[in-house]
Amino acid sequence: MEHVHLAALDEEDLYSGYNDYNPTFDTEELENDAAFQQALRTSHGRRPPARAPLSSSMGRPATGAISDGISVARPMTAVRAAGYSSSAYRGSAFDPLGQSRGPAAPLETKNEDTPEEKVKNLEKTVNELIEESCIANGRGDLQLALEKAKEAGRKERMLVRQREQSASADHINLDLTYSVLFNLASQYAANDMYAEALNTYQVIVKNKMFNNAGRLKVNMANIYFKQRNYPKAIKFYRMALDQISSSHKEMRIKIMQNIGVVFVKMGQYSDAITSFEHIMSESPNLKTSFNLILCYFAIGDREKMKKSFQKLIMVPLGIDEDDKYIPPNDDAHMNLVIEAIKNDPLRQMERERKAMAERFIMTAAKLIAPAIETSFAAGYDWCVEMVKASQYVELANDLEINKAITYLRQRDFNQAVETLKMFEKKDSRVKSAAATNLSFLYFLENDFGLADRYADLAMIADRYNPAALTNKGNCVFARCDYEKAAEFYKEALRNDSSFTEALYNLGLTYKKLNRLEEALDYFLKLHAIMRNNAQVMYQIANLYETLEDLPQAIEWLMQLISVSPTDPQALAKLGDLYDSEGDKSQAFQYYYESFRYFPSNIEGIEWLGAYYIDTQFCEKAIQYFERAALIQPTQVKWRLMVASCYRRSGNYQKALETYKDIHRKFPENIECLRFLVRLCTDMGLKEVQEYATRLKKIEKQKEIREQRVKSGRDGSARGRREGSAGSENGQNCHVSSAKGERMSSKLKMLPGVNDPYETSPNKDIDASYVDPLGPQIERPKTAARKRVEEDEFADEELGDDLLPE
Repeated sequence: MEHVHLAALDEEDLYSGYNDYNPTFDTEELENDAAFQQALRTSHGRRPPARAPLSSSMGRPATGAISDGISVARPMTAVRAAGYSSSAYRGSAFDPLGQSRGPAAPLETKNEDTPEEKVKNLEKTVNELIEESCIANGRGDLQLALEKAKEAGRKERMLVRQREQSASADHINLDLTYSVLFNLASQYAANDMYAEALNTYQVIVKNKMFNNAGRLKVNMANIYFKQRNYPKAIKFYRMALDQISSSHKEMRIKIMQNIGVVFVKMGQYSDAITSFEHIMSESPNLKTSFNLILCYFAIGDREKMKKSFQKLIMVPLGIDEDDKYIPPNDDAHMNLVIEAIKNDPLRQMERERKAMAERFIMTAAKLIAPAIETSFAAGYDWCVEMVKASQYVELANDLEINKAITYLRQRDFNQAVETLKMFEKKDSRVKSAAATNLSFLYFLENDFGLADRYADLAMIADRYNPAALTNKGNCVFARCDYEKAAEFYKEALRNDSSFTEALYNLGLTYKKLNRLEEALDYFLKLHAIMRNNAQVMYQIANLYETLEDLPQAIEWLMQLISVSPTDPQALAKLGDLYDSEGDKSQAFQYYYESFRYFPSNIEGIEWLGAYYIDTQFCEKAIQYFERAALIQPTQVKWRLMVASCYRRSGNYQKALETYKDIHRKFPENIECLRFLVRLCTDMGLKEVQEYATRLKKIEKQKEIREQRVKSGRDGSARGRREGSAGSENGQNCHVSSAKGERMSSKLKMLPGVNDPYETSPNKDIDASYVDPLGPQIERPKTAARKRVEEDEFADEELGDDLLPE
């Protein structure tokens, strides 16, 4: 009992005993402790110590003390503060969470085979499928969204059957059924399956257990509108309007706006005006006001157009002023706040709303200006006055510039220039825009001096205006100062890297400077911005052709044709490249396509005629040369080609008639007379002497003219080098003087290009001639009688410059 402390003995000192030393914790004397050494040597220490029950002085078991070989009793009082005993708990571990008791027993597992658990799992699966369907629709994967919606419908029907089997049909989740059907109808409509969507909406609307299902008639009306079934769309819009209470004002306004739009589609402008006027009296907005102006414009009511325009510019936008976003200089905290909100989503929405209002006002002004007054200029002036008196003061200048552009569309350049010159004393932004337009106008009129002047004025007003810098570069480009022009284009690109006009002009400038690789880089950059621009593709193909990379040039021209399949120039160019590669069949295909879209292209006609002659189909070449003769009736060479084709195909009579017709129209053409003399001689006609006399006379006259020209040149003091004898008036004296160009792409002309007449330098009559289409093919041998005489045409010497390769 010596270790049992009674409360009455220690009341004078509550904390006595805390400094008492317990010999159990004396580790320094363990070597002298016999019991401890005995425990180390034997297994005695591995047995748990025997614990004797402790008793209090009253015979009650001790509950508040822990014995560790020493009996410590709980104080015998009920009023002492808990935890402040002077002698308890020495040697015990602190475990307030009771972790020494071990982990808690595991929870009982739920039995998923019960009907209630199956129903819950099915409901969870249906909700997950609906969410996945909505997410797929948001990503744009409409097919997957529809599949998920259908699967959710199947799972929901399984859920209903499960509830009926478990006799819990009264607990059917109507909200889940509504969600499944509504999502399925929405996905049908998104996939343009309108019939299925309407059927699904009908299932929802006809079920009286669904609350507010009548609102879905708006969706059904929208589907009818997409199907252009406007009477039914109006019917369902009105049914939905009747089922929506007046407390939902915004919803009713939107439905009435849809009804007005449907009336506009049907051409019933009076009914549409009624709907729009009601909306403007209840809740005015920009779209309704703009639609009202369109309706009054359609019926031609000038006064109502003016009133509606005034209503449009008075519609409140409900956005803050821009001054709110100007940071003060002395408040650092406010600066941070404004920096955070000046480009947040709300600010972006305000900008979009303001831009939409300005677009509506500008479009309405351009629409009604010619209709509200006797002239469009007076109408624009009225609109400008109205805008100046509204909250859109800055739009007045833009309307003035649009007025100048309207003058341009009407080809009234003087009025356009006068209107734009009025802005020279305005603020810098408007002045720069007006000067830019003036510079462009004068550039189109080839008045590069004034264009340069106004470009400088636009740059002074706004140095960062890329259009002004581009106009300045164009003026310098026109003076052939390509290096300086490139600098202006580069500066425009530094101010606006996506300014495509400057990028295109820079590519052209480097092309002029023969820096083809750099030009190609700029055009490839421009192609990355403008993927389907045919001009950019053609420039890239042309650069590759200049760099002698024909496969790349062909590839880019193929891309160009995929964008513009009816461009005859691109098709002809592609045919020319294939001809250069030696692929005649592909070249013929593209030249023929080019001829189909542009049958007046002389180069294409010439190539096709030469191709048929090269392939020994002279009859087919005739139609192309005849078309060329119709296009260029003063050029004798096409008629000579037609006559030669007739002769080569064996139709000598038709060839003779053609030569006679050529001689009547071009009586001084020597080649035609030579052909006539030879053909008449071969056919034994009497006209041969007449044609021979004419030929001799014309050659004599030509010889006299040549001698006069030669003597005049010899006596000239200028020391010019003598030209060829037939160079007067650009004539080409003989077929052998034709250029040695590649004939596979262009058939060489028999006479000169610029003059339909030809002369011969021979003094005597020379009835020999050279067929411009090459030697005639030998006629196949038949059973007919052999001709004794030789074929005079077989031994003709053919000029190499007259045949295609």
